[in-house]
Amino acid sequence: MTPLELRADIPALQDDVYLNFGAHGPSPEYVVDAADEFVRTHEYDSPVTDDPYETAFRAFDRTRETVASFVGADPDEIALTESTTAGINAIANAIDWHPGDVVVRTDLEHPAGILPWQRLEREGVEVRVVETDGGRIDRDRFAEAVSDADLACFSAVTWTHGTQLPVAELVDVAHDAGALALVDAVQVPGQLSMDVSAWGADAVAAAGHKWLLGLWGGGFLYVDRSVADGLEPRTVGYRSVETPTADPFEFAAGARRFEVGSANPASHVALREAIDVIDEVGIGRIEDRVRRLAGRLADGLPDDRLLSPSTPESGLVTIDVDDPAETVDRLAAAGIVVRPLPWPNAVRASVHAVNTAGDVDRLLEGLEREW
Repeated sequence: MTPLELRADIPALQDDVYLNFGAHGPSPEYVVDAADEFVRTHEYDSPVTDDPYETAFRAFDRTRETVASFVGADPDEIALTESTTAGINAIANAIDWHPGDVVVRTDLEHPAGILPWQRLEREGVEVRVVETDGGRIDRDRFAEAVSDADLACFSAVTWTHGTQLPVAELVDVAHDAGALALVDAVQVPGQLSMDVSAWGADAVAAAGHKWLLGLWGGGFLYVDRSVADGLEPRTVGYRSVETPTADPFEFAAGARRFEVGSANPASHVALREAIDVIDEVGIGRIEDRVRRLAGRLADGLPDDRLLSPSTPESGLVTIDVDDPAETVDRLAAAGIVVRPLPWPNAVRASVHAVNTAGDVDRLLEGLEREW
């Protein structure tokens, strides 16, 4: 399958110019169909021809295996979650925090990587924010901040600039300081190759509703098995333990302890289908095309308006405009979908492999009045 063949299967892309995959990736028909078919089978057939719990558990197991293969992990290191936010919170809530403990984050984090730590501040945990410059992090500044920290949380690809942070290096710095490393990777799967074993992080949270073109609710959390066994989730249900009726209970081995109870597997069935489609197109081919199209956009912008690297490191391209909300509304009226950012004062285009050069050129034409 080629990127353009995939584009043809996505109904939302047939009329307008959609450049907002960093927020939401419209799904191809067969991803939606996979979820719909599962729901029908689960509700119409399995209650009488099977056990609906067993039907759901088989679906979860298959998706866990698919996700693990896709990100370079083992199935027992994958928990199926609702979202990236749910994954980050799961880790935050599984640590026995004490007043004076230290969390380090960057000033580039999405609210998903900010709010859980703000809550912990109310309990006496210190949160240190590493200031960055143009989407880049100074390693020495990070090392100083994390020197006596308990956990560091940072993004693999910044949602503000589209830059790639040096994940493996930052993980090493955190580990040298004795801190856990938690990575927000939601902007990676589906547009860039992803190998959690190469990163070496203790936990990686992500979701499938952006570049993977899956459905909302199809998130996943990688947790290194040796780390998982030392974490105790605050939320516990029959999927998080070895034997639900045991007293005392034992947490399930590995990452499955972060799964809780009766959740609808449909979004994770769709996630499995979405990953299969991305694999069919080829992540290498997708990555190359994303870089070419994002580069075309960057080349067409005035240098003083481009806030992302002139040679894009991802499909996220951030553009300085005087009034982001007005610009987004004006472009939307012309059938061009981008999003405003709360910081910096800019709009962000998210260019995927299913976009075309014509999409990019239409955005550039629509932005001409800004300069």
